[in-house]
Amino acid sequence: MEDNEIIDLFYARSEQAILALSEKYGPICRKVAVNILKNPLDAEECINDAYLGVWNTIPPQRPGRLSAYVCRIVRNLSITKYHANTAVKRNSFYDAALDELEDCLASPQTVESEWSVRELSRLIDDFLDTLDQESRVMFVRRYWYADSIGDLALRMKRSRNSVSTRLSRIRGKLKKYLRKEGYEV
Repeated sequence: MEDNEIIDLFYARSEQAILALSEKYGPICRKVAVNILKNPLDAEECINDAYLGVWNTIPPQRPGRLSAYVCRIVRNLSITKYHANTAVKRNSFYDAALDELEDCLASPQTVESEWSVRELSRLIDDFLDTLDQESRVMFVRRYWYADSIGDLALRMKRSRNSVSTRLSRIRGKLKKYLRKEGYEV
């Protein structure tokens, strides 16, 4: 079923909308949630909450890309759940992925005081456009979908060391790019 048809089902308030959404995007939603949470039960809870979130926001929203819309909701809910689960004890897996980016994005000034989140997002999008496709996919899979280094190595048919080195170089390029654009790292 096409995205517009699924969205039309949401506008019609048909329960079939949730089933169609789950059939089409359930696997990618599950992958995102499990990559972040490392717990299938928590992941399912986040996915179900995301479906409810989609139900409550369509209408009035009419997303251009339904996959990105639902994955963003799943990711945000999963990160919130992750932080709740690890408030006392750090979970090294997802923290490690976030820590890798910290040097590129950390600043003594807050993002809100320096630039709007939208501007930073635009800069990162522009930076990603400068990368070759493999590097761009690797960056997005690691820092958006939270794929492990091992998963990336298998997906990209590279060694773990090669993936780690490439991600390190991409982060270095991002850091230079942001500085060049006037963002204090």
